[in-house]
Amino acid sequence: DEALQAFTGNQLLAGSQPLASVYSGHQFGVWAGQLGDGRAILLGETAAGYEIQLKGAGRTPYSRMGDGRAVLRSSIREFLCSEAMHGLGIATTRALALTGSHDAVYREEPETAAIVTRIAPSFIRFGHFEYLYHTGRHEQLAPLADFLIARHFPECRAAENPYFALFQEIARRSAELVAAWQSVGFCHGVLNTDNMSALGLTIDYGPFGFLDAYDRRHVPNHSDTAGRYAYNEQPYVVHWNLSRLASCLLPLVSDSALIDEL
Repeated sequence: DEALQAFTGNQLLAGSQPLASVYSGHQFGVWAGQLGDGRAILLGETAAGYEIQLKGAGRTPYSRMGDGRAVLRSSIREFLCSEAMHGLGIATTRALALTGSHDAVYREEPETAAIVTRIAPSFIRFGHFEYLYHTGRHEQLAPLADFLIARHFPECRAAENPYFALFQEIARRSAELVAAWQSVGFCHGVLNTDNMSALGLTIDYGPFGFLDAYDRRHVPNHSDTAGRYAYNEQPYVVHWNLSRLASCLLPLVSDSALIDEL
């Protein structure tokens, strides 16, 4: 019962200091300004180094007029697909628990609510860097990069410019990730910069899909009418997203080094 209460957001875990983080991003190639965890709440970090997050637990300061809830059907899809991706050996967030609710949430029609408890070594996104850069908080870029290096990329410390080495490693992981997606016919569906993990993880399972038969123009997201995130476009979109991240590192890395890397 204690776990049930914690993973439905009704009771705090011991030592937990919940928070929702702010970030920005480009959505469908257009600057979207301030975004953030509109329906995700970070409970904290375990002793083993995993962050625990509730998705669908309710409003946050960044819900942007939404209810912060999640529906059962999409929660089941994220739980099953994130675990399937892990089973396929593809880097991803993991699903720890799925809890249902008797509360109704309203989309096109009333639906059953649910919460996915998901875990990852970090939920830091490209969008966190974009928020700091585009709001003029350039002095905070180095502390964010330093945190990533200290916790997840310690090998970058020995480089001549650790921040450039960090970008190179993020680029490498992102390239390996999208190559793995292509190899199994996975279509993310919403490859906005705010849905790109700084650790190269598959994150934010929205309207995703798998190819039942080869169709290079397959689009799993009905709102993507232009096919920006079609199956065959994913490698190019990831490269474009990396260029957006690179621009945010200009206060830390020379533009010539970033251009050569891209």
